[in-house]
Amino acid sequence: MPLRIGYKASAEQFDPRTLLDFVIEAERCEFELAGVSDHFQPWRHHGGHSPAAIPWLGAAGQRTSTMLLGTSVLTPTLRYHPSVVAQSFATLGCLTPGRVFLGVGTGEAMNETPVTGGEFPGRKERRQRLAEAIELIRRLWSEERVDFEGEYYRTRKATIYDRPDEPVPVYVAASGPLAAKLAGRVGDGFICTSGKDPKLYDELLAKVAEGAESAGRDPAGIRRMIEIKLSYDRDRDKAFENTHPWAALALAPEQKEGIEDPIEMERVADANVDQAPSRFICSHDPEEVVEQIGVYIDLGFEDLLLHAPGPDQLRFLEQFREDVLPLMWR
Repeated sequence: MPLRIGYKASAEQFDPRTLLDFVIEAERCEFELAGVSDHFQPWRHHGGHSPAAIPWLGAAGQRTSTMLLGTSVLTPTLRYHPSVVAQSFATLGCLTPGRVFLGVGTGEAMNETPVTGGEFPGRKERRQRLAEAIELIRRLWSEERVDFEGEYYRTRKATIYDRPDEPVPVYVAASGPLAAKLAGRVGDGFICTSGKDPKLYDELLAKVAEGAESAGRDPAGIRRMIEIKLSYDRDRDKAFENTHPWAALALAPEQKEGIEDPIEMERVADANVDQAPSRFICSHDPEEVVEQIGVYIDLGFEDLLLHAPGPDQLRFLEQFREDVLPLMWR
């Protein structure tokens, strides 16, 4: 499959109109896809943002002309009912044919429990909910009058009346082996994030292949997407400083999994701000950036969704287009 360079639209960091300007500029800078966060609450209370991803994608689809657009990622299981997600993305697929994907994951407490008011389920239940949600979404896209009686979700004579000619691809995010197997069984694509133990990616990709084969599918047909945390700037010090507001990404799962309040998340992240660069490729050297990105290409990832942490996204896009992108196509 051909390599595609993408842009991560950080809805936790920017308001919706500013974010829209950035994705328009990313397309001008030759980025081929964009994935938007779907957070109800941002990582930081002070200065954070959290625009709704679904209407934003509708606007982005009309202001761009070639980019593939989707969520990286949305949780279709708790604050959303899967049928609402199915209807929303069917509409997006009609408005922007062939340029929309639905990226889904098991979610985080801070985005779900403030809305549902309940307890955040454990990992096993969240995986089971996700698998059932994907099944329901797919049925709603392919059948009429859907009666669904699952463990977590039910519909009665449900019909989605406006559907694109081709179903929207579903990309499944995973950070562990069981979710990766689910991606292989049911996903059109698989999503993970960079900056972790290199052995993990070998394991995850092997589990994607295992899941695909167990379902009688060809693993080669599943697109492999990775969010690459990249802080590139011609000023080396700025490249490192730009990561500091994103220290939450460097927290271990057990440090953040149960946190529901952005104020508390901000406090914990700020207490560990020295760890922030560890999740990012931080460099002022284009050759070094290409080399480090190449590690993920060599692993077999085809869709590289670049997440730049700095406040000046236009500066990043222009510098990356001029300095790094030409080296990637050598």
